[in-house]
Amino acid sequence: MVEINSRKAAIVGCGFVGSASAFALMQSGLFSEIVLIDADADKAYGEALDISHGLPFSKPMQIYSGTYQDISDASIVIVTAGAGQKPGETRLDLVRKNVGIFKSIIPEIAKYNKSGIILVVANPVDILTYAAAKLSGFPENRVFGSGTVLDSARLKYLLGEHLGVDSRSVHAFIIGEHGDSELAAWSSANVSGIPLSKFCEMRGYFSHEESMKKIADDVKNSAYEIIEKKKATYYGIAMSVKRICEAVVRDEKSILPVSSIQKGNFGISGIALSMPAIVGKNGVEGLVPIELNEEEKSSLIASAAKLQEVFETSVKL
Repeated sequence: MVEINSRKAAIVGCGFVGSASAFALMQSGLFSEIVLIDADADKAYGEALDISHGLPFSKPMQIYSGTYQDISDASIVIVTAGAGQKPGETRLDLVRKNVGIFKSIIPEIAKYNKSGIILVVANPVDILTYAAAKLSGFPENRVFGSGTVLDSARLKYLLGEHLGVDSRSVHAFIIGEHGDSELAAWSSANVSGIPLSKFCEMRGYFSHEESMKKIADDVKNSAYEIIEKKKATYYGIAMSVKRICEAVVRDEKSILPVSSIQKGNFGISGIALSMPAIVGKNGVEGLVPIELNEEEKSSLIASAAKLQEVFETSVKL
């Protein structure tokens, strides 16, 4: 078996998200080697060449285009390949197209790489994460998706703006589907340990329900708004990919709301969705119990049921 190089990553798919992720990872200094793969080999070559010209201003590394044979020793294979979300289209609308693409990609990854981690970034990320786990045959802890890491960052950003505090001091998660049925786990949200509602009142805000609904809706609609304005989202998700890779490469045991296959948490099994998880060198090393009120539990179960329904009606592996 090929020995894994902990400082090597592969990116499959060199569209907006893949190339932005490669750029973010190049600047991060996390990896000494990144290989880019795309169905359009010229596109992968061009992106690698363009990014590599910035290396004199960064840290020494190799970034190049290649084939699946070049991923055998990659510690993380980041899969961004798939049809993009168009204006007016939901992430779940992409199911059939992108599962079809995964049926050709994932077996190729599994053929050449036996011990790395598969990080799914393409949408709908929850259904594609489940499909990737089944198509690869990898242990389920080593196949997970970017999930609601970006949604949670959007929530923290908006709360930070609303409250006039550093968004890094805000601790709050979006959970469930990365999509229209996602929910904000308000009952566990806090600002540096102070319950959110109490902190809001300290800052002079008392219309909690109204503000919470507006902020949650703004998070949910962020992607639609960006896609309407500029046709695609890629910078935010690229930074999310970098953050997840940091947790893996440095074995940080960071708690991130990645998409992983559920094992009975809140009665949910047999589908992938986002819940706070400990992320380290072995991938998803365990889920973190999160306090939810009854309404939030019901919304989470409904989110899982929506994903299950779409998977059962639209996906044949």
